[in-house]
Amino acid sequence: MPDPYASIGSADAELQGRLAAVLELRAGEPQQRAMLNAYLAELQLPQSALALDVGCGTGAVTRVLAELPGIREVIGIDPSPIFIERARELGRGISRLSFQTGDACAIQFPDASFDLVVFHTVLCHVPEPERALREARRVLRPGGWLAVFDGDYLTASVAVEAFDPLQATVEAMMANFVHNPWLTRRLNRTLKTTGFAVTSFRSHGYVQTAQPGYMLTIVDRGADLLAAGRVVGDAQAQALKSEARRRVDAGEFFGHISFVSVIARAVGGAAQAGS
Repeated sequence: MPDPYASIGSADAELQGRLAAVLELRAGEPQQRAMLNAYLAELQLPQSALALDVGCGTGAVTRVLAELPGIREVIGIDPSPIFIERARELGRGISRLSFQTGDACAIQFPDASFDLVVFHTVLCHVPEPERALREARRVLRPGGWLAVFDGDYLTASVAVEAFDPLQATVEAMMANFVHNPWLTRRLNRTLKTTGFAVTSFRSHGYVQTAQPGYMLTIVDRGADLLAAGRVVGDAQAQALKSEARRRVDAGEFFGHISFVSVIARAVGGAAQAGS
């Protein structure tokens, strides 16, 4: 199946609901929040900064941005009306925060509107990330900040030995839920050709062992994909899910993904960057 995030606005409502729950589960984990805080700390925003969170999903990162010192307003956009509705519910009562449907490759704001644009685990799902980055450059003021955070999903693993059958679930997930697993490895070049100067490029290790809530969702969804594709039977898919939980109970589970954060500044003119 194609990456559902790449066309999330037209995806089945039940699937969007399930993915919304996964987004909030992942965002609530201490390791994920620590990685977010680490790259946001590298920004040097002006006072009364206006920020745009592109592909905001349920607004987990947008809510954090709204609490940053110096932020005047943060707007989250996402192509999924279901995600946006959930983001508004979760962000109710937080000042300086708003959400609207929107497309990363056709941002509906004027040139030079923002001081910060954020793509948090978004660009790997965009079929043409260069278009999205050119749009980000267009809506950024000269010298404005760009923050990109994404998984190096080729490193995703739950294997604890050679030919570990559980690894097949992770590979099925990445093949079906990540449009561009090579994105982070090409980001440095892509940013330079879309009007940005990179100031920081960092790797963040993410490991789950004792309480692997997010990694278990990857195993479960991957097992379902293997069964749907008739690679394994329903009983085998259930056995893979059970094996993952047996490892958790026995203290043997290991899940890992490397993430990458990139901080960059807008250079040149918006017209030049989009030419």
